[in-house]
Amino acid sequence: MAARKEQKVGRGELEILHYVQDHHPVTVRDVADHFAESHGHVRTTILNVMERLRKKGFLTRRKVEGVFRYEPRMGKADLLQSLVRDFVEKTLGGSLSPFVAYLSREAKLSEEELKELRELVEELKGKERK
Repeated sequence: MAARKEQKVGRGELEILHYVQDHHPVTVRDVADHFAESHGHVRTTILNVMERLRKKGFLTRRKVEGVFRYEPRMGKADLLQSLVRDFVEKTLGGSLSPFVAYLSREAKLSEEELKELRELVEELKGKERK
């Protein structure tokens, strides 16, 4: 089951979600230990955020040897694509123009990223021709 589209993800939730994506399966203690060192967050804060992410459909949990282990419900690429889609639809009103303007004027893109963008543009042109 994919994350529900109407659910927003805040900055703090996104940080925790990225951590879970990179280290799953994880326990609340695993995540709390990391964020205690890097952000000073306590275990109950992390537990609340992880449960909120689970209820929103971004995380799953299962009990292993008496301890809940959390995993992302979708892969990182799918998650990022979903978040970008929601941003474009909700924040930019479905228009890609402001996003493209940002990329062309302000974003610092590597040669590899430019190559990927060119390939995507060619893919879009191919779809347009069909």
